[in-house]
Amino acid sequence: MADRPRTPTSAASTATVAEALGGAVPALAAAGCETPRLDAELLVADALGLDRAALVADPGRDLPRGTSRLISERVRRRRVREPVAYILGRKGFRRIELAVDPRVLIPRPETELLVEVALSLPHGARVHDVGTGSGALALALRDERPDLVVSASDVSTSAVEVAQANGAGQGVRFTVADGLPPGAYGLVVANLPYVREDEWDGLQEEIRLYEPREALVSGAEGLDAITALAREAMTGTWLALEHAPAQAAVVRSLLTDATTHRDLAGRQRVTMGCAP
Repeated sequence: MADRPRTPTSAASTATVAEALGGAVPALAAAGCETPRLDAELLVADALGLDRAALVADPGRDLPRGTSRLISERVRRRRVREPVAYILGRKGFRRIELAVDPRVLIPRPETELLVEVALSLPHGARVHDVGTGSGALALALRDERPDLVVSASDVSTSAVEVAQANGAGQGVRFTVADGLPPGAYGLVVANLPYVREDEWDGLQEEIRLYEPREALVSGAEGLDAITALAREAMTGTWLALEHAPAQAAVVRSLLTDATTHRDLAGRQRVTMGCAP
């Protein structure tokens, strides 16, 4: 008896980018993700080794063998509100890309303002980043102003491990320290915890379930860490401090010659002044 002919493998039997997105976007929307299409495109693009623009430009592209399973697993993780940056293991900040995981906060766009206020420092100035986390501030400054002498610290040993890996070979010294290490600095930059205790339960699930609480919450008014740094810094040391918009006036009162800068959304976000 003759063998029955085999059914040929056709393009129609292979999932495409459009089909992958068509399943992922509604699933993420139903899970309450705020930007389901963007999230889905980032997850699918990374699984294919593409940038997002290339993915969007070719929705009919076939998915390579095994990619559908990887995409499904990533969508599952996002559906339980794990941040995209943790799923991909990286996050862009200014001109650099950083490895990130739940040991460190995911760098935010508003924190870029701290980099901007430091770019006008004189040649060769010494800058220290307190509460460095992933090393975002220190490494962005080193990237854009290689003449600066940049160092950084964090109270978390785990965070410093991440920062050191991100900064390998970049000339930034990362250390474990509680507060500001002794030294004379031209500027101290800090994105310290500034969330109030009573705000925690109202934060997004992506933050509450996955990001390190100790890097976010700082006492009843959210100002414990900022106040401690302003008081321990050597008199006359310039500080640039990120804070919540509602905290701007209090932060200015902790410093002398203080000026508050607004972020791209027009919110009072970074205050710069001298330690009293």
